[in-house]
Amino acid sequence: MDRLTVNTSPRQLIDGAPALSALGWGMWRYHGDDLGAATARCMAALEAGITLFDTADIYGFDHEHGFGAAETLFGRVLAANPGLRGQIVLASKGGIQPPIPYHQRGEQLIACCEASLRRLNVDCIDLYQVHRPDLLAHPAEVAAALDKLRQQGKIKAAGVSNYTPAQVAALAAHLPFRLLSVQPEFSPLHIAPLFDGVLDQALERNLTVLTWSPLGGGGLVRGAADARTARVAAALDIIAHRQGTTRAAVAYAWAMVHPARPIPLVGSQTPDRIREAADALKVEMTGADWYGVLVAARGTPMP
Repeated sequence: MDRLTVNTSPRQLIDGAPALSALGWGMWRYHGDDLGAATARCMAALEAGITLFDTADIYGFDHEHGFGAAETLFGRVLAANPGLRGQIVLASKGGIQPPIPYHQRGEQLIACCEASLRRLNVDCIDLYQVHRPDLLAHPAEVAAALDKLRQQGKIKAAGVSNYTPAQVAALAAHLPFRLLSVQPEFSPLHIAPLFDGVLDQALERNLTVLTWSPLGGGGLVRGAADARTARVAAALDIIAHRQGTTRAAVAYAWAMVHPARPIPLVGSQTPDRIREAADALKVEMTGADWYGVLVAARGTPMP
């Protein structure tokens, strides 16, 4: 039987941190200064078996509280719940500096990380990721900053987000320790990583893949806004109906069964939907099912 299942075996990749869960959760949207509500979202993620919590300094920039708002709120949750920090892999990102927009030259990336540490009320970030590449920064500069942060004990591991494979290779060539992760956009609606070398490089270099917008910016659960989304939703629904689960669970699982073992970052800020994401771990599909979703996304048969 050609059966694909989600590999849920733990990944102990960061010394001194919990194992990485098969799903991650992103505190990326600022919903007001409500500590209780923010805590409820974090606890819902833990209840779903999620240990990887991902945020960034830029999250909240479009809100009146501005740059750093999501990290600050997350820091308040950690301060109010002392046992939480030891249960999670804390990931954050930096290097976007509006309106430049990207600034990682000189000591800037170090300053970004140190500011994140203050907002998060922690001494160390488990996984610190360069959010988007600064095209004016030599990769040796970025590597030196990450190495300094690691040597100072301010980060345990480093990764990148929205990098091309060539940019990953350039940074890795100057980095004196192994790059841990890449964070591309990947979903049944955004299939580029399957063909642009991102997932292939992850397999080659043993990079952990964290995927943002795994439900296509919510388009796969809000309802079809265009013919392509409708096709993909219909292909996912075939699997969901057979499995007795939700379209969202199948969408997560569709990415997770790839050999690179991508970790979707659940973007919902609703506790019930965060908990429901764990249903993805039970989804089974065939190779024909998987390719059926891909063909729907491509709009043409496989060559």
